[in-house]
Amino acid sequence: MGQPAERESGERATRGAADLQLPPGQRLQKGWPVTHYGPVPKFRPERWEFRVFGATADGEKHCWTHEEFTALPYTTVEADLHCVTKFSMVGAEWGGIPARTVVEIAPPAPDVTHVMVWAEYGFSSNLRLEDFTSDRTLFATHKDGELLTAEHGFPLRLVVPHLYAWKGPKWVRGVEYMTADRRGFWEERGYHNVGDPWREQRYSYQEEPGDGPEL
Repeated sequence: MGQPAERESGERATRGAADLQLPPGQRLQKGWPVTHYGPVPKFRPERWEFRVFGATADGEKHCWTHEEFTALPYTTVEADLHCVTKFSMVGAEWGGIPARTVVEIAPPAPDVTHVMVWAEYGFSSNLRLEDFTSDRTLFATHKDGELLTAEHGFPLRLVVPHLYAWKGPKWVRGVEYMTADRRGFWEERGYHNVGDPWREQRYSYQEEPGDGPEL
């Protein structure tokens, strides 16, 4: 498994109040509340598989076992997490496998514009390809040098720092490449198709032309 580098002793410096900027409508959260829909799945490593499928460049499905996937190159990203329920957790260090690494190993077909990230129990979240391939989008296995807990998404959750947190599902199992957009779980239930916290894109009624799938 990819492992975080040895952490220095002492607490990591936090941002001063004067430097703190939050998206509109957000409040600073101390700690990390547990928020999710449905039960926490039980991790069975012998059955766990990560899949990339759909419109792949070679037309094939690509699969990794848990051991294979977590052996991919490990990196860290310091990033805030903005929940649509209006709390923001700032300055977390996320560790894991960059989404770009997955795209490089299993590239999409040239006409792919979006991805659907699939998680346990059929949960899904759609993303524009450029959001998924951002250099800060990460399949996280660790937070602040520690393995994620089951409640927070172990063994794998997606972190997309520039979008609301629902766009980064917990308990991720795969990615589908798509040549046209379609809504994921929360997007079908009234949440904004893009989810930019700095533009406060919370709900589907706020969508402008081009934000959502063509009807």
